[in-house]
Amino acid sequence: MPPAPAGRLAGAMGWLGPVLVAVMAGALRFWRLGSPHAVVFDETYYAKDAWSVLRLGYEGTWPDRKIADPQILADPQVISLSDTGSFVAHPPTGKWVIALGEWMFGLTPFGWRFMTAVLGTLSVLMLCRIGRRLFRSTTLGCLAGALLALDGLHLVMSRTALLDLVVMFFVLAAFGCLLLDRDHARARLAAALPVNRDGWARPDRDTGDRAGTGLRPWRLAAGLFLGLAASTKWNGLYFLAFFVILTVLWDVGARRVAGARHPYRAVLRKDLGWSVLSLVPVAVVTYLVTWTGWFLSDNGYGRHWADDRGGAWSWIPAPLRSLWTYEQGVYRFNVDLHASHEFESNPWSWLALGRPVLFHHQSSKPGTDGCHATTDCSQTILALGTPLLWWSACGALAYLLYRWALRRDWRAGAVLCAVGAGYLPWFLYQDRTTFSFYAVAFVPYLCLAVTMMIGALLGPPGANADRRARGAVAAGVLVLLIAWNFIYLFPIYTAQTIPYADWRARMWLDTWV
Repeated sequence: MPPAPAGRLAGAMGWLGPVLVAVMAGALRFWRLGSPHAVVFDETYYAKDAWSVLRLGYEGTWPDRKIADPQILADPQVISLSDTGSFVAHPPTGKWVIALGEWMFGLTPFGWRFMTAVLGTLSVLMLCRIGRRLFRSTTLGCLAGALLALDGLHLVMSRTALLDLVVMFFVLAAFGCLLLDRDHARARLAAALPVNRDGWARPDRDTGDRAGTGLRPWRLAAGLFLGLAASTKWNGLYFLAFFVILTVLWDVGARRVAGARHPYRAVLRKDLGWSVLSLVPVAVVTYLVTWTGWFLSDNGYGRHWADDRGGAWSWIPAPLRSLWTYEQGVYRFNVDLHASHEFESNPWSWLALGRPVLFHHQSSKPGTDGCHATTDCSQTILALGTPLLWWSACGALAYLLYRWALRRDWRAGAVLCAVGAGYLPWFLYQDRTTFSFYAVAFVPYLCLAVTMMIGALLGPPGANADRRARGAVAAGVLVLLIAWNFIYLFPIYTAQTIPYADWRARMWLDTWV
């Protein structure tokens, strides 16, 4: 692997490029963010729950979630939000995030979408920097971020007040922290190794087995972010489990390179505490802290269930037992959710974009609602990934499997681990009602996979000019086609009013309708 870009110019470009890409992403995400001026898909739950936690500290009860929507848009003060606790299916962190926008801009479409747009923009900036560190190239890092900026599913979720993009943001932040921790820990091990006559560190058995890596604050930060992800939606727990395994394998690899005779034993003695006893406890404590509003309340759902109840577990504080019982009910609700839905889809179809979810649809006649055509118009928000990006990602994942299994490329393994954490657990719930927009949690890693494949197309820096030129042409054509595909579909991502024929032309597969 080439060294990381160094020097003042490289350092400046390492921030300038990502910032410019993030500005482009922000412009796309904030453009007409308050449109449509309506409650879109499941915003009817999360916008109101966010307003509840802002006002009460927990989710209160609304008179009727569906009927109240037009009233909210007219005047939120006329709605009688009850302080009676409401049973909700997800932990509170994502709703607190949405509530921050409502605190600044009120209970309006712009207000409840503001923070997801902010996190969507920041995630592009983060991916640029993560890609730069992963591939040791500012160009490839910016390319990864640009691909994320041009993904339709990421765009739609950044412009909608749902929880899944919040999970994606916290998990991506944790992934970046773990990359930083990996580099810093290996640097400390290298500094402890003896030096040969040429000034290079050489492997040493004793050092590899016994050297410590010191305080690892980035791993603690990763635990914090993974706790925030799990306290937004429970699928964040799978990322925690996968990332614990990933960090153990990284530590084993570092010990082996340092010369350890028994790398697994060395990790067990020196590093396992940082892999398990920092990530997991920090995530658990973070999860509990996010329930502070519920703990401090008197009327949160099930808040006093365990009061004055005896039993074998009575030594555990009553609030914790009440929360545990509440969470058991939430778990049963989630795993037993089998209600039929028009836009549900099996996880097998997600990467192929078999069944996207229609978040919003409105038809209009010529001369009404911005329809300037001579025929009927359509206004839609379709939660659909940019097809050429996702279909390219299918090939890229196959390439990464080859790089990881046969070439032992740790970068490929890291990306595959993150994709697996966000994707594979859903196959455990194929009888449950699932939707393809859940895949936004692993979209950044699909972009990293495509970027790594494009890097291979470009060839190594030492390749001959003809090889590099052919690779640059192939890579450039692919990126331009993905950009064109995004631009072509942009109207159906952002609720623009277009003629019905133009909308139908964008429905490439019958299952998209």
